[in-house]
Amino acid sequence: MPAYILGRLAAAIPTLLLVSVFIFLLVHLAPGDPALLIAGDNASPAQVEQIRQRLHLDQSLPAQFVIWFSDAVRLDLGASVYSGKPVTELIAQRIEPTFMLAAYTMTLTVLVAIPLGTIAAWRANGLVDRIIMAFSVAGFSVPVFATSYLLVYLFAVKARWFPVQGYKPLSDGIWATLVSLTLPSIALMLVFAALIARVTRAAVLEVLQENFVRTLKAKGMGTGRILAVHVLKTAGVPIVTVIGIGFAALIGGVVVTESVFNIPGIGRLTVDAIVRRDYPVVQGIILFFSVTLILINLIVDLSYALFDPRVRG
Repeated sequence: MPAYILGRLAAAIPTLLLVSVFIFLLVHLAPGDPALLIAGDNASPAQVEQIRQRLHLDQSLPAQFVIWFSDAVRLDLGASVYSGKPVTELIAQRIEPTFMLAAYTMTLTVLVAIPLGTIAAWRANGLVDRIIMAFSVAGFSVPVFATSYLLVYLFAVKARWFPVQGYKPLSDGIWATLVSLTLPSIALMLVFAALIARVTRAAVLEVLQENFVRTLKAKGMGTGRILAVHVLKTAGVPIVTVIGIGFAALIGGVVVTESVFNIPGIGRLTVDAIVRRDYPVVQGIILFFSVTLILINLIVDLSYALFDPRVRG
């Protein structure tokens, strides 16, 4: 098991290095001179040259990458061209809403999708199975922004159960935070629950064909215990994999939802930075998302050991 953990950690290092090179080239090979864009139309050549030297743009591309990467390793992602604040500080200020939205959404998704997928597998090809699969198809088919506006109209404007927009920080209390995030979390949950329910159904259905399940039934073990204790644990690897992929997609794909519900998270910061051509912030956010996705994949890989004893060896 320790060798497996060390192996997965070592495998993440070259991935992170390749992602860093890609992020650097993506921003620096974009058309246009960043120094001219930052200085503005009325800047003198001396001012443009000063900005170019400050951002190390007067040096070769490999030298720029070495400077940027060494600073990034020390968590120095530069300063925002627009506000002058450190990029790490801007990202840190926006982490809470984004991660709370992703965590709340994934919690709701797991609580809804895994039971639905398990029930669908247990009642395979029956009426309940068809209803659940129809729900999953509907979840995939409706865009998140359309679901978001419908939820706002029904439960915020008409029923007034939830706020129309905005975010309550954790400092105001966990209940206030969850209330402010309920509608955006439900809008996102409908999509990911559909995906996880379908994967859970397929994985559980395969395990149900195993001989040990027939043996447990013959011994008179209850259906709930068979499914919860034995079947779900055996079918855990593909389910955990799709949950990890879903969480990673949530972290990187909350831009639309944060915009619709006016949540001041990293998605909103990304949109603002792109509009203002704030290159250090764009670069820092992409690196932050990339490291987050690598960490999530690493956690998913390590969790396989909980479900498959062969991994521990």
